[in-house]
Amino acid sequence: MTDVAVPNTTRKDWASDQEVRWCPGCGDYSILAAMQMLLPELGVRRENTVFVSGIGCAARFPYYMSTYGMHSIHGRAPAIATGLAVTRPDLDVWVVSGDGDALSIGGNHLIHAMRRNVNLTILLFNNQIYGLTKGQYSPTSEQGKVTKSTPFGSLEAPFNPVSVALGAEASFVARTHDMDRKHMQEMFRRAHAHRGAALVEIYQNCNVFNDGAFSQISGRDQRAEMLIPLEHGQPIRFGADGGRGVAMSTDGHLQLVDVAEAGEAALLVHDETREDPGLAFALSRLARGPFEPTPIGVFRDVVRPEYGAGMAQQILDAQERKGPGDLATLLASGGTWTVS
Repeated sequence: MTDVAVPNTTRKDWASDQEVRWCPGCGDYSILAAMQMLLPELGVRRENTVFVSGIGCAARFPYYMSTYGMHSIHGRAPAIATGLAVTRPDLDVWVVSGDGDALSIGGNHLIHAMRRNVNLTILLFNNQIYGLTKGQYSPTSEQGKVTKSTPFGSLEAPFNPVSVALGAEASFVARTHDMDRKHMQEMFRRAHAHRGAALVEIYQNCNVFNDGAFSQISGRDQRAEMLIPLEHGQPIRFGADGGRGVAMSTDGHLQLVDVAEAGEAALLVHDETREDPGLAFALSRLARGPFEPTPIGVFRDVVRPEYGAGMAQQILDAQERKGPGDLATLLASGGTWTVS
């Protein structure tokens, strides 16, 4: 039987009838628009697309998509999405989460979904603040951040989401920002095409509680000098005229150099398919925060066994060896105790 062709759609087909209720000027609007405009190009069906979110401003996302979706529990979106992805491998499962939702109460769920390489596309909206609960510091807030919950300034070192994902062995890791729709869409497209755990960090402005957090690097006049584009197989260079680049020092550390002084041959050539995540991790540590030249693009894209496929194969193998399972026997097996 021949598969029925995927119908042509437009952005309007993917937008729900719900009123979008974010603060005027919020960066979430541009992310939503980028997604709704991209999905018609991916050749996917609305009925096979699912958005799962946790709690927070970003978590409203499923309401605004004309797809299946679930506004779930704070921090637990990766866990709920994991159950869906492994039982329904025919679905495109997207996870939408904020920096507080994903990296605070949801930290363990996030890292284990990536470690297991569950087939999920995870969009992490990072605005370095808790927005929905009115401006408390988050796990990505910079040290010294003064908020309602840190009136004397945060003492904690912030998480770098890309570093966390690479440390958890995510097989696809990228970074983009809400001021560049074309770049966002390319990162979403690449992440969707990847089979396994894909995480895209999105620098997203909260204009009410943390306005301008990324303006030093993502502002239109600053981008050329402050964003370092990562392109597979190409020397890593940036600047309006490509005059600056990334090189490896004699002690193995990455450093920013002037190309005219260091020479083209000294520049690091980006390899997103490198199996060892060490070099990608070093790239993620180039900037101490979004006020220094910051890498953007795909850090890692490698092939690893996908968790759901492995689980399904285990079940098939067990059935071939032993036949259908017996739950009652399993529960009664092993040591038992009688408690008086």
